[in-house]
Amino acid sequence: MSKNIIEIKNLHASVEDTKIIKGLNLKINVGEKHTIMGPNGSGKSTLANVLAGNPSYTVDSGEIIFMGQDLDEMEPDIRACIGLFLAFQYPVELPGVRMWQFLKSSLDAKREYNGQEPLSTREFDNLLNEYAEKVGISQDFIKRNVNEGFSGGEKKRNEILQLSLLNPKLAILDETDSGLDIDALKVVSQGIDSFSSNENSVLLVTHYQRILNYIQPDFVHVMMDGNIVTSGDKSLALELEEKGYDWLSTK
Repeated sequence: MSKNIIEIKNLHASVEDTKIIKGLNLKINVGEKHTIMGPNGSGKSTLANVLAGNPSYTVDSGEIIFMGQDLDEMEPDIRACIGLFLAFQYPVELPGVRMWQFLKSSLDAKREYNGQEPLSTREFDNLLNEYAEKVGISQDFIKRNVNEGFSGGEKKRNEILQLSLLNPKLAILDETDSGLDIDALKVVSQGIDSFSSNENSVLLVTHYQRILNYIQPDFVHVMMDGNIVTSGDKSLALELEEKGYDWLSTK
């Protein structure tokens, strides 16, 4: 029997007094990969930010239960420490913060919260080099400031490197495929697939089904006007690619 990792019940959320999410329900079990698709303004990125605890977004009502805990009153850093990860649609630059320092500090903070000792410099370097090679990030980039001067593809690869190192229970990937050429898309997709296991889950937010040529979702959900209007398997994404979204609004 599958173990529930997150359950969203009748979620209503808003941004600056504008209601965006309107009664959304979603359950994800351990080991599952879910994809949310939908037109611009449907609430996909809002959902990702609400789950991560972005303070610009307000939960008006409903419940988000993550691994048996209510996320509503939990700060973003604690959500990350207990196993939730958000890969941003537009990763930000952090001038003056070295990637190596940022990644080790992030992993050490998570380990400390969970009662583990920090990794030694040698242990961390070995782990970092292993994952950096998998996502095509060179040693030169690891020595640079976080995302500073990186191309769009390099920023997205950096997000997947963070994902691999932190090894969360639930990875929320907000349009990770946007702005990627075909080679970068393949590398990023391979990183996501390498992360996926029976011990964790993925919630992938995307406009296009092209990334699903490389990542096989268990469920595809379509979001429109702040709610999930239909769900299916990968064939639903192919149907959306062919027909667009207008046909769903008339169902």
